Amino acid sequence: MNTTRLEAFSDAVIAILITIMVLEFKIPHSADLAALRPLIPVFLTYVLSFVMLGIYWNNHHHFLHITQHVNGRILWANLHLLFWLSMIPFVTGWMGENHYAPMPVAAYGVVLLLSAAAWTVMQEQLIRHCGNDKLAALLGRDWKGKASLVAYLAAIPLAFVSSWISIGLYVGVALLWLVPDTRIEAHVYRESGRA
Repeated sequence: MNTTRLEAFSDAVIAILITIMVLEFKIPHSADLAALRPLIPVFLTYVLSFVMLGIYWNNHHHFLHITQHVNGRILWANLHLLFWLSMIPFVTGWMGENHYAPMPVAAYGVVLLLSAAAWTVMQEQLIRHCGNDKLAALLGRDWKGKASLVAYLAAIPLAFVSSWISIGLYVGVALLWLVPDTRIEAHVYRESGRA
């Protein structure tokens, strides 16, 4: 099977998740700027989650760009990833509406951890099925993926010590991934003769 339907379905799900998150904003009944103040935590949490979903979408696109075909295991691994990503709007709303209370901040970390774990499973399935030595070589030791898992694991219990430490870890992981890994793009350009 080629990757077209997997990519289209995943793109649609991620687009819907972003739309669901923005629809959670409650419109103030007042026209003054003070009416927006209670929305600041919700907005900031939305920005973080938007970036997280964007990172997954971007990496998903890159991985499937160098993958020629998929099998049933990859389809299920992708659905597993999309399941955990689909929980992001819920924990985003819960965390923002409760002004970063410890339990919602920890729950946000659990969803991020399980999303990252699901990503790792899908990545391994892609490498295994496709015999994709190129992808394995491009990933190297995947220090970003491992660092992300460790940060999420630490952030969950730390939410009960200080929500801000956990949020700092979540933002740190997002910043880590915002710096794009150009190895896959460079490989695609080399392969297409555009280097």
